[in-house]
Amino acid sequence: MELRILAPTGALGAGFDADALARGLAARPDVIACDAGSTDSGPAALGSGTPKLSDEAVIRDLRLLLKARDELGVPLIIGSCGTAGRDRGVDQVASFTRSLATEENLHFKLGLIYADQPVQRLKDLYDTGRIRRLANAPEIDRELFERSHTVAVMGVEPLQEALRNGCDVVLAGRASDTALFAALPHMRGADPGLTWHMAKTIECGAACAIPPSANGLLVTLREDHFDVTTLASGTRLTPRSVAAHTLYENADPYYIAEPSGALDTTEATYEPVDERTVRVRGARYIPADGYTNKLEGAELVGYQTVIIGGVRDRVVIDALPKLLPTAKQYFEAKILDVFNGRVDPADIDIDYRLYGAGAVLTGSEPAPLDPHELGVLITITAPDQETAHTIATFVAHASSHLPIAEYDGLVSTLAYPYSPPEMDRGALYRFTLHHVATGVTPTELFRTVTEEL
Repeated sequence: MELRILAPTGALGAGFDADALARGLAARPDVIACDAGSTDSGPAALGSGTPKLSDEAVIRDLRLLLKARDELGVPLIIGSCGTAGRDRGVDQVASFTRSLATEENLHFKLGLIYADQPVQRLKDLYDTGRIRRLANAPEIDRELFERSHTVAVMGVEPLQEALRNGCDVVLAGRASDTALFAALPHMRGADPGLTWHMAKTIECGAACAIPPSANGLLVTLREDHFDVTTLASGTRLTPRSVAAHTLYENADPYYIAEPSGALDTTEATYEPVDERTVRVRGARYIPADGYTNKLEGAELVGYQTVIIGGVRDRVVIDALPKLLPTAKQYFEAKILDVFNGRVDPADIDIDYRLYGAGAVLTGSEPAPLDPHELGVLITITAPDQETAHTIATFVAHASSHLPIAEYDGLVSTLAYPYSPPEMDRGALYRFTLHHVATGVTPTELFRTVTEEL
């Protein structure tokens, strides 16, 4: 057995080199698959339904992939459409696909797989004890589902169902990144350990190449190994770069959970074939006792206005850690005064991040820092945008003239690069679920429709 799987890019809309794609197509792959999203960028795409990447960028990539699929006559699978894999993301990419099919005179059967979860279904799962929290996840109650937008993460089975139904192009909602690449090899009877390891290796396109990029990888999957090859000019693969990708997005580099089981790469080996190709053997797949689908949810928690400033004055830099708690107390009183009691200071968050003084590790730097200048990010979070902006105006004013004991009279403490300094950032979302649905069949949480184009 020999199967070739083409991963043309790490994310639909991230872009790829057309020559690199041509090299992949010349190998006559059996399937083209790529991811279109994840939770990497935070909860905003899931909460708002707004994709991370632009329509123009997605359409550019999609046009080339649809034409490539037509040239080869093989399936094209795209998962987590619209970044978060919401139903509206699937519908948006489907709309692009219909328009491109007309423009390019392409004909194919289209399958759409939806992953949004109705509130009542989630409540029923909760009431019957079939929602289990993962490690470090918070406890939840059934009312959370009313506030959240929730998707389920599909495995290979809904994708395989669409392929068996004759779909040439499959646009899926939220999906396990690896499932997109594993679906067809599983149908063809490939070794499950090699299949899932192959899928994990190429899920992000050429992210494991040197240098990493949005370009593609080609895998040749055989009975007892797979070869992974980088496609872009000037890139290479090494055993270390390929092996290192098993740690990407995983706390454990050897065990990687999927809906139907876990990939175990403990005994995997990596050897160079040439500068562009690495051969991989030895992984195994451990079936789970029961099937699970991860649930991802996000909810709106407020609106933000941000202020960016900077300071290069050693006296001010040393004084800021002591001044900011006092300033926040002043702002609480100011909020009560300005809004005449209509806004509770407890509903407002005013956060200062001092970049250069440990902001990334939030004050937990292993060695003391001695910055010559600081970047200051002030974030005001409130229940609505108007309130956040109003509070930001007096926060910005006061923060530029904090009282410095070592100086007499009025001094400027922060310099702002923009005028006005207040910038409305918009809605703020947070993830609500790090849980799995248990006791489910592999396809029951998903809905598939097909159409001929």
